[in-house]
Amino acid sequence: MDRRARRPVAGRGARGVAGRSASLAPAPRRHDPRRGLDRRAHPRGGRTMTTTWTVLGSSGGAPTRTNPASGYLLRSGDRTVWLDAGTGTFMALAELVDPGRLDAVVVSHVHVDHCADLYGLYGYLAYGPSGIVPIPVFVPPGAAEHLAAFARATAEHVFHHVLDLRTVEAGDVVEVGELRFEFGFGVHPVPSLVTRVSTPDGVVVYSGDTGPGGDLPRLAAGADLLVVEASLQGVRGPDTYPYHLTAQEAAELAVAAEVGRFVLTHVAATADPAVSVGEAEAVYGAPVDYAAPGTTFTPRSDR
Repeated sequence: MDRRARRPVAGRGARGVAGRSASLAPAPRRHDPRRGLDRRAHPRGGRTMTTTWTVLGSSGGAPTRTNPASGYLLRSGDRTVWLDAGTGTFMALAELVDPGRLDAVVVSHVHVDHCADLYGLYGYLAYGPSGIVPIPVFVPPGAAEHLAAFARATAEHVFHHVLDLRTVEAGDVVEVGELRFEFGFGVHPVPSLVTRVSTPDGVVVYSGDTGPGGDLPRLAAGADLLVVEASLQGVRGPDTYPYHLTAQEAAELAVAAEVGRFVLTHVAATADPAVSVGEAEAVYGAPVDYAAPGTTFTPRSDR
């Protein structure tokens, strides 16, 4: 798919279709994993690839005054992908790239600290500066209906002209140019994606939100960069919340997966990240990075 030709936004400014019920919103689109996403022409040889993972925000559960909620920008060559759109991350994204030229978006799940700023992108594309539309947005099962319902997006609503919501399942693979995305599910109250991205420079794995188990241990194996949530601190007990990881559990997973670089993210908004890093390092036995907003990591490994 080549999205480099600019297309007008159909129905820009319209708030729906007269006489159409909200129940007429289109059925969620199931992504066909056989279809790649080559949304622009680009040279195939003679260039050096440099893949970066930039933290737009990492605060767990809610933004703080200095740290937006979850959001990351993956750049590789001329490809740009936004992973998670938590509160406050759209403005951080817009400071780095033109949001209208994103190649894709991945929303791990529909908790507000991971998806709220998708509506910022929607507004930017539909009513603000022009973009290259529609932008594919990969979401877990059930998310497309929730996201469209909040926008009151009927079948012909402009929302669907600028954002192409595509449902992915565990085991699905999506190719965005030279980037290969493989999805799994975490352990969370709502369907939540774990994402493994194979890039020309190495493998990046992002946990999304998850408790112990699920597909994360399998997808994390051998990653060059593992970005894993650590919402909780201390030792897990019988009453510990089951749908997030402790810093110690995140470190145990990183050790078992034999990753190249290990980054803690999604530390609770009320917790001290330094405590989480200390707990993780005690298990990991080596320095552990924290996903401070504005920090950029690469998947290159010294292994």
